[in-house]
Amino acid sequence: MFYRIAFVALFIANLTNHLCAQKVINNIDFDGLKRTQSSYLQQFVKSKFGHPISLNTLQKDVQRLKNIASVGNAEYRLDTIGEKINITFQVDELKTLLPIVNFGGIEGNVWFQVGFSDINWRGKGHFFSAAYQNNDSRHSFNIFHKIPRINASPWGYSASLARWESREPLFFGEGTVNYDYDNTGIGFTAIRHFGFRRNIEFGGTYFVEKYRKSAIQFLEITPGPDELTQPKFLIKTAYNEDFLNYHLFYLSGYSWQGLLQHVYNTLDDNWFNSFQFQGRYFKRVGNKGNLATRLRLAIATNNNTPFAPFVVDSHVNLRGVGNRIDRGTAQAVWNIEYRHTLLEKKKWGAQVVGFSDLGSWRDPGGKLTDIFDSRQFRHFLGGGFRLIYQKIYGAVFRIDYGIDVYNTNQRGLVIGLGQYF
Repeated sequence: MFYRIAFVALFIANLTNHLCAQKVINNIDFDGLKRTQSSYLQQFVKSKFGHPISLNTLQKDVQRLKNIASVGNAEYRLDTIGEKINITFQVDELKTLLPIVNFGGIEGNVWFQVGFSDINWRGKGHFFSAAYQNNDSRHSFNIFHKIPRINASPWGYSASLARWESREPLFFGEGTVNYDYDNTGIGFTAIRHFGFRRNIEFGGTYFVEKYRKSAIQFLEITPGPDELTQPKFLIKTAYNEDFLNYHLFYLSGYSWQGLLQHVYNTLDDNWFNSFQFQGRYFKRVGNKGNLATRLRLAIATNNNTPFAPFVVDSHVNLRGVGNRIDRGTAQAVWNIEYRHTLLEKKKWGAQVVGFSDLGSWRDPGGKLTDIFDSRQFRHFLGGGFRLIYQKIYGAVFRIDYGIDVYNTNQRGLVIGLGQYF
């Protein structure tokens, strides 16, 4: 019986493709648009006026539309007029001009952020954001503008102006010293696309780092400089591949990025180099499950300094570990999540999550083999909850609780907006 059904389905599909292949596309239209310009969406559609219609191409067009951040869902409708055919894409457009109201906290550091962002600025898929953040009772801001494609060309750019202030623990042999850290910079990046899935970015940033010993200290005599100012130039090259497919809040496929950075310190004429790889893989499990994994590998110039670039932090890599508990000049981090849907309505969704966060670091000045030393490993297991509002891009409330496998006294709650990765 199964084979008969499969044969009939295949026969109907082939017959439909054959009949459609005889017809020429007369018009392509988009329904459901509010802010988005149809000329922007047309960039992602391979079906063209005057060409024979292909159902295979139509299905790929629909998935490309669904992969656009401002589109929640998309379907197509065909209307036949003699030997010609009209295509209408029904688009469920998401709200993208949004206030930024983010907050989070772990013991010793509660932060909040306010501002606004739009990933569909002017209805053309441009990105613009401006935000203020209070972190450790210090003040930061950032302004960012990105045009992925200039006039539908393969070229784009981004520009940024930012100031970041935080309290950073730096680790000396005598103990931990708290520094007030300021970073002010302006940057520009050019983007070259190769099709829909691949691009390369190259650009630079001029920034000034300032370190000043904080008033709050744990040592009577604190090692390290009282103040340090370092003007720097950063040159970066990033290659990206994104083969992720979006199905409402479910994900399937993979993406990865390789990022090479060179930093020139004008104070001492030294170069600092780093390379980072980050890959993500997602797989649908049945109708309600989503497996998510992230692998991050990074290595940098191995200076024996407390100002190491890679941090161990609840918000970045290991949920439950705490706030800026360690630093290193190389790292390997593997995050695994299983997301199971409890509720899936037109507007709302809810998921429970089980996760494993595993990481290891090379201490500044140490050997690369140290990253494989079991004493350097930190492994946190835990669970969490996601509340999702499907009509707004990225509207995911996240709460996770993680416990250290090797030291169950080490644990923590992490709250934020958006999926962890």
